[in-house]
Amino acid sequence: MAGNRAVAYKGPGTVEVIEIDYPTFELKDGPGVNPANVGRKVPHGVILKTVATNICGSDQHMVRGRTTAPPDLVLGHEITGEVVETGPDVEFVRKGDLVSVPFNISCGRCRNCKARRTEICLNVNPDRPGSAYGYVDMGGWVGGQAEYVLVPYADWNCLVFPDRDQAMEKILDLAMLSDILPTGYHGAYSAGVTTGSTVYVAGAGPVGLAAAASAQLLGASVVVVGDFNAERLAQARSFGCETIDLAKGQPHEQMEQVIGDPFVDAAVDAVGFEAKGHEGKEAPATVLNSVMMVADAGAAVGIPGLYVTGDPGGVDESAKRGALSLDFGTGWAKALSFVTGQTPVMKYHRDLMKAILRDRLHIAKAVNAEVISLDDAPRGYAEFDKGAARKYVIDAHGSLG
Repeated sequence: MAGNRAVAYKGPGTVEVIEIDYPTFELKDGPGVNPANVGRKVPHGVILKTVATNICGSDQHMVRGRTTAPPDLVLGHEITGEVVETGPDVEFVRKGDLVSVPFNISCGRCRNCKARRTEICLNVNPDRPGSAYGYVDMGGWVGGQAEYVLVPYADWNCLVFPDRDQAMEKILDLAMLSDILPTGYHGAYSAGVTTGSTVYVAGAGPVGLAAAASAQLLGASVVVVGDFNAERLAQARSFGCETIDLAKGQPHEQMEQVIGDPFVDAAVDAVGFEAKGHEGKEAPATVLNSVMMVADAGAAVGIPGLYVTGDPGGVDESAKRGALSLDFGTGWAKALSFVTGQTPVMKYHRDLMKAILRDRLHIAKAVNAEVISLDDAPRGYAEFDKGAARKYVIDAHGSLG
């Protein structure tokens, strides 16, 4: 039987490559596994040989010690791989298929899945609706920053690429289908971006850049990206975005100079709860408040940025339980709409795959994808944490050249 190596969280600021068990079609006890899921049979699953698995900003929240993630939790929820084994109940996915896996695990059977709300599946996490690979409080499904990974409900969860050779030619773009591209697209789409829209995206990390590229795909006339990080702002400008340096003031204070109007038609929060204010101090509600200020009356705000119910490193007791000081009166007075929560990846990933395969979207270039080895993952985490304007793609088997 093959071995298995994986990237694991060891403690605040530390990840290591460790040896773990090769997957089987049964959930075993381990770090972060919900006791109610231990022993759960997975005859509907497949085992993937990982081709590409990405480091995500959501992973960084755990690595910084900002969640209750236990040591040795295997990380990684952005998974692209080759099917090497199929469970006895798998009917349509076949050995040798190259597939993208949505980060949110779903059963395809519950009422929410049937309504395309796969981000709040009722059957995969005993604690609450919604699940994900390698993430704290998400049921304990082992993460995909590994050589091999188990994917449950494979006929439902696996997006099979129609032509393997064509897919490998565009594999870095397709590797973004598991999370950041649908997540960025969801942020723009749920904010109502359409032909001619003016759009503000808060945050120039990979999800923010994906939201900006998605807004362009949806027909925005101008996309403005705001951040403190000069390198990341330069990356946004590289594919046609306007930018705002937040060190020079709030978005609503600078927007008119950029687009000739102080307000935008749609706004996206791609930052989340570890946001920082202008003094450089953490202020978890600052981005939400700033996008409400810059959004026009009647606009919508997409919020793909992560907010949590428990943050041990929160700046105060309220922040530690996810309670934020929102200027909600502004949102109410403007009649703003908000869309929050995990992205229902399946709602978008097939059409986004077609956009990639037809050369409508070059998302790997937009987010500045960089391939690293599994052994180099700790370096990738460290550089990403320091603000590198790159999206790190782990090549677990040396198959990306």
